[in-house]
Amino acid sequence: MRYQPEVFTEADVAGAGRVVMKKLPEVTLAFWVMKIAATTLGETAGDLFAQTLKLGYFLTTMALFAVFVVTLVVQLRSRRYNPFFYWTVILSTSMAGTTMSDFMNRDTSYLAAGTDALGWGPQGLGLGYPVGAAILVSLLIVIFVVWRVSGLTFAITDIDTFRGEALFWAAILVSNTLGTSVGDFLSDSSGLGYAGGALLVTAVLAVLLGLKYVPAVPNVVLFWLAFVLTRPLGATAGDLLTKPVAKGGLDLGTLGSSVVLLTVLFALMVFAQVRERRRNLPGHDGYNRATVGSSEAPSPIDSMEQNRHL
Repeated sequence: MRYQPEVFTEADVAGAGRVVMKKLPEVTLAFWVMKIAATTLGETAGDLFAQTLKLGYFLTTMALFAVFVVTLVVQLRSRRYNPFFYWTVILSTSMAGTTMSDFMNRDTSYLAAGTDALGWGPQGLGLGYPVGAAILVSLLIVIFVVWRVSGLTFAITDIDTFRGEALFWAAILVSNTLGTSVGDFLSDSSGLGYAGGALLVTAVLAVLLGLKYVPAVPNVVLFWLAFVLTRPLGATAGDLLTKPVAKGGLDLGTLGSSVVLLTVLFALMVFAQVRERRRNLPGHDGYNRATVGSSEAPSPIDSMEQNRHL
């Protein structure tokens, strides 16, 4: 049997000596920069397809949700952390979350004057931001309750099972959709405007950063609060970039803004990929002392199938 070592970091070795595969990234400053870039791009790209190209919320939501499913399957089948796979799923949840939120909350009353329809299909459910947000908060609570009852960890660096990662991505999709609703409410209905909404969310994130140094506050709770709040930050920042000057925006357009943000995100993904490969080189501090003696480590889906027969 061919011997091929697998690379792990110290954080990937469980306390009981069980070796696990690293599937999710380390939470660093670069992580948060990429998260904000991805969520802002999700806002501008979602609006590009639904509004600028006039595909409408219904068709765009169906198409972007399909993209999310494809990218998620690729991520779940991956045997280790791949920055391109991970951040592509984050981006797809942000884009799908943008149009899902708009479809839930809006209807024809949100269309520009003289416009009767936007794209093919239903124009929106017209639930409004408060009702839409309440539904999404309820869904997110249900996901976290199921997650808690399952006994799996909420810590992103310790998620090492297929079921744990599936719950993680379910929470990400719902939280990104919720974040869009909150961001649109702050921008359109609160009176703060695009810049004011972005500043408010930034201020709340700064408070969370300060709480990181308070021992009584769990870091896992702070992480999930920050993860959810970076989505409305991206939503308000995206609207600030694309909306007309008369409405308080910079009027850079959805296409131009999306191209710039995609370039920035892609460059950061390349940097993350190079850094990850260097960390896995023998002799590097991130190279683990543990190896496995199988020719190929099983994927999470394969492991799930094997455990079913145990």
